[in-house]
Amino acid sequence: MKNRFLVLLAAAALLIPTYRGFAAGTNAAAASDLKDLITRIQTSLQAGQKTEAGQADNIKQFDALLAKYKGDTSDDVARILYMKATLYLQIFKNTDKGTELLKQLQHDFPDSTFAKGVDQMIATAKIQAGLVKTAAFPDFNEQDLDGKPLSVASYKGKVVMVDFWATWCSPCRAEVPNVVKAYQKYHDKGFEIIGISLDQAGAKDKLTTFMKDNNMAWRQYYDGGFWTNKLAVKYGIQSIPQAFLLDRDGKILAQGESIRGDALDPAIAKALGIN
Repeated sequence: MKNRFLVLLAAAALLIPTYRGFAAGTNAAAASDLKDLITRIQTSLQAGQKTEAGQADNIKQFDALLAKYKGDTSDDVARILYMKATLYLQIFKNTDKGTELLKQLQHDFPDSTFAKGVDQMIATAKIQAGLVKTAAFPDFNEQDLDGKPLSVASYKGKVVMVDFWATWCSPCRAEVPNVVKAYQKYHDKGFEIIGISLDQAGAKDKLTTFMKDNNMAWRQYYDGGFWTNKLAVKYGIQSIPQAFLLDRDGKILAQGESIRGDALDPAIAKALGIN
């Protein structure tokens, strides 16, 4: 999964495979301590410890680091609290606790780089919290690559997968053959896909060629915005590939890893009522 939410240092270990960067801070010791903690978190996540209970010791270490550097308001120390908040928001999916920590970040580190993005992070968390099973997927009205109107409502009566991806995303590319196979198998039975490409500006020709070469026959939305893609922002997308499977009335049936790889085919079959 390609994730946009953090880069600690140029050589830092990661919470999840890839995320966006930040400028270096001013406390090398704090940055080094946090790098070590992130390495431990990465290892435990890879071992399947993705719950608050499973990360209890690491959570205590966040608090220990904040206590160790109390009074230091540099970005490197603010990043410690930011990372803790992000762990709650993106790994534990605990919006309330994550929001609480972000507000603490605004209070304790008001002049930090991270505090400036808190309001947007809270808004994004609220959006994500609403995208749950049985909820209606908020519609959009945009244009596809050919300039034709594109919306979820236009597929009413169909089972639809809204797929956020990009040609630069290696996990996305790895998933393409599986998605193509599912589309070819179930399209005639009422299955549709709406692709939403997070490719960067000037990549339309590359995107079109990639789709043609990989038999991606479904419609795509692309605006060149990268992580600020209009629809990615609208739905609070923080990582790709990310997909939502919608029923014939546009309500969310499943999302994320539950419709990836070998899980995709049976999920579509069930949604279509195919035994």
